[in-house]
Amino acid sequence: MPQVPPPKRHPYDQWSPDARALDLVGDKWTLLIVRDLAAGPRRFVELQRVLPGISTEQLRSRLNRMVADGMLTRKRYREVPPRVDYELTPRAQELMPVLAELALWGYRWAWSRPRPGERVDIGAIMRLVPGLVSGDGHQGEIQCTITDGHREGGPLNLTVVIGSEQSTVAEAESEAPDARISGNTHAWTAAFSPGGGSDALTIEGDRELAEHMLSSLARTESHDADGADRAVA
Repeated sequence: MPQVPPPKRHPYDQWSPDARALDLVGDKWTLLIVRDLAAGPRRFVELQRVLPGISTEQLRSRLNRMVADGMLTRKRYREVPPRVDYELTPRAQELMPVLAELALWGYRWAWSRPRPGERVDIGAIMRLVPGLVSGDGHQGEIQCTITDGHREGGPLNLTVVIGSEQSTVAEAESEAPDARISGNTHAWTAAFSPGGGSDALTIEGDRELAEHMLSSLARTESHDADGADRAVA
């Protein structure tokens, strides 16, 4: 049995496995930090970039707590200026299916087009690939490019590898992908929005593979308050 982390400062104080789990991941930002490290290690400033709204002190506190809980490792490099990378441990990696189920619940009950003032980060959706995209007879490598997806306005490249048992995503450019999908944030938003489509995206190579990934990430049904299925407007 893995070592049990020490209790948090404000635990639920309930001897129940769900309460114990929420002691570790129930704080604001914790699960989003796990999601944003799914594509590989990141530095502190990179996490600040992909987590809008978190303060420097909040992020530092969360990362320190997650390291203490055995959710993250912290690796220091002897560089000038100093560099520190944070990476998921196996314990935290096992949360990806949990995040996937949470995302599916969000698609079903809370999804809509972007709200006014809501930051649109296509990379955040793409980082859910390990939990949401399965092979289902489709295997291969896809380079996804958000042409204006980087904070400095340049392109953000992500390589998605769909395997028979596990899919991965990394913020890197693929050398020889089976398919390429590219478009600006507006085009990707249309593809992932209810009632939208991928027409504004440029797809090259194995179109069936590319559309399998897109359909795995773009869910179009939710529920009315009375529980009836409907397409989200």
